[in-house]
Amino acid sequence: MYASIRDVTATALTPISRRDGARAGLAVYGALREAIVSTELEPGRQISENELADKLGVSRTPVREAVARLRDDQLVEVVPQLGTFVSRISVAGVDDAQFLREALECSAVRLAAERAEKADVARLQTLIAHQERARDASDPSGFFVLDDELHSTLCELSGRPIAWTIVARANGHLNRVRRLSLAHPSYIAEMIDEHKEVVGAVARNDCDAAEQALRHHLRMVLSDLPNIRHDHPEYFEDD
Repeated sequence: MYASIRDVTATALTPISRRDGARAGLAVYGALREAIVSTELEPGRQISENELADKLGVSRTPVREAVARLRDDQLVEVVPQLGTFVSRISVAGVDDAQFLREALECSAVRLAAERAEKADVARLQTLIAHQERARDASDPSGFFVLDDELHSTLCELSGRPIAWTIVARANGHLNRVRRLSLAHPSYIAEMIDEHKEVVGAVARNDCDAAEQALRHHLRMVLSDLPNIRHDHPEYFEDD
């Protein structure tokens, strides 16, 4: 059911700058969450707090705090008498995150379309230009960051940035599916085309079209889920 532990020295995790108190915990949390979402720490894998602390160059305390927070995010599971494991991808968790994104982001984009000015549209168009550069450079990780930045900017422009804060915290299972989708050749180009539709509607201050385009985009994100599950059955919880 679970993968045996693998030496974390084989991962790309690198030491973080030493910080005190809560800042160290947040830095470790961010590094471990990114490693899980990117599947560098793959679903089902056992993890060791001691090894992670050594790899990140910190004490066990911030690692323990980060693991507790990741457990709240449902990205880590503690199994009595067995150890701590990266949670497998839950299809129900993916569906919950998708429902939340659609509810919050589609409401936010309507407000963004109402409020958007030329400078706001230019900012969004610049992000799309950067996404195109990431596509041309075959940089899926860079695109993923820019994808999130576009969506967070739309929430910011709505005047309700809390929407993205909530979505980002709940997105763990969904984000792993999104990252795995990036391996498919046409995925990034399709996502950019859909982003252009959303931004075009925002530029026209067309609230209905912006909501419709974003709702379609968010639903299309999951279109490759069956193929991903077929290619990586070991990453998913059993039905």
